[in-house]
Amino acid sequence: MRLQGKKVAILAETLYQDLELWYPLLRLQEEGAQVLVVGTGSASTYTGKFGYPVVVDTTADQLRAADLDAVIIPGGYAPDHLRRFPAVVKLVREACQQGKIVAAICHGGWLLASAKILSGRTVTAFFAIRDDLEHAGARFVDQEVCIDGNLITSRKPEDLPAFLRAIIEALAAH
Repeated sequence: MRLQGKKVAILAETLYQDLELWYPLLRLQEEGAQVLVVGTGSASTYTGKFGYPVVVDTTADQLRAADLDAVIIPGGYAPDHLRRFPAVVKLVREACQQGKIVAAICHGGWLLASAKILSGRTVTAFFAIRDDLEHAGARFVDQEVCIDGNLITSRKPEDLPAFLRAIIEALAAH
């Protein structure tokens, strides 16, 4: 229970990558963190790419970055939907600016780019969005997990164990 007292938001929207949402949610709960599934307000339940539903606890416009210890952005097609909502972009930007842990996997980097927090940062992601991240000012590396200060990124579902080890260690030290 290393993360007792920590509060983590996991962002959700339609067509999220099922493993990239559920693995962090369950793993962080197992460590004692309070985990909130945070939606955009477009629905109260979202369905993942493989059909698994998730019910949201709250919406981004109801949260303040100051009240969180971390924000996690799963991949799939959800990040392309998430970045269309100003409250979501603001939450991610402010969490990063406040030194909170911001973690993105797979296509989650799209939301990092929209939050304009990538300039001068080193990140990894699913290879298909490399150009988008570099155009946003990031240095791209191809490795299972990349830690650049309070920003933690990974590439794909197979990287989830390394991704969560990095998040848990960062939260425990934070």
